[in-house]
Amino acid sequence: MSGPLLAVDGDSFAHRAYHGLPKTILRAGGKSGGAIVGFANFLLRLYAAEQPRAVLVGWDTLDAPTYRHKAFPAYQSGRQFDAALLDQLDVLPQFVAACGFAYAKVPGYEADDFLAAAVAQEEKRGGTVLVASGDRDAFQLASEATTILHPVRAGEMARIGPAEVRKRHGVEPRQVPDFIALRGDPSDKLPGAKGVGEKGAAGLLRQYATLEDMLTAGRFPAQAEDLRLYRRIATMDASAPLPPLPDQTPAWAQASALAREWELNRLADRLAELAGNQ
Repeated sequence: MSGPLLAVDGDSFAHRAYHGLPKTILRAGGKSGGAIVGFANFLLRLYAAEQPRAVLVGWDTLDAPTYRHKAFPAYQSGRQFDAALLDQLDVLPQFVAACGFAYAKVPGYEADDFLAAAVAQEEKRGGTVLVASGDRDAFQLASEATTILHPVRAGEMARIGPAEVRKRHGVEPRQVPDFIALRGDPSDKLPGAKGVGEKGAAGLLRQYATLEDMLTAGRFPAQAEDLRLYRRIATMDASAPLPPLPDQTPAWAQASALAREWELNRLADRLAELAGNQ
């Protein structure tokens, strides 16, 4: 078996890049380029470190609601993104493709869903997966074959497997959606169960194993349907459509040409050097 499949939450790391690099980085036409440069540098570092057999980058479609938004209108409400970031999110999939990597961006699905689908598909074929995401929802994907790469500080990634999920949150990876439903998630505007925090949620799941068993036993009767909805929202959709994911050979020269076209010359030079070393 060749190297792991690397599945990346593109929005997560593009956002981090945008807020972590100077806004003075510009590409052709005076448009912002910092998120592109930062994301590209992150992707190149990760590729060099992990030597995956293939790369898939998942993207949100920000102008199309998912079933989560339709079922729970407050989901992720109030989020505002700079126009300069939105512009770069629109073109970053082109960069991923120019590198010879795969990307998934389909209205109605979030980046998370493509990660879950990639994990299910790769584990089924007997492969291993590295999932790079800044979102702890991804901990539900951890298994003996799948490791989560979670950013902890500048340039450093924690490797999260089932043991680390248990140590951090006191639950099994499969219990993470139940845990989120009970604890709540302020970033997604999920309120959780009344009066239940992180420790309480973990304790209840040790006692009952699943949210459904808890509700069947008569816990939270007034919130039962809401909690089921929160769990559904927190569960990544492994049925999301994926592009083909055969083994890939990076097309660094092609990516360098695109970066040059965008007048991101330092990035273009770095990619040209990689192409020369292939």
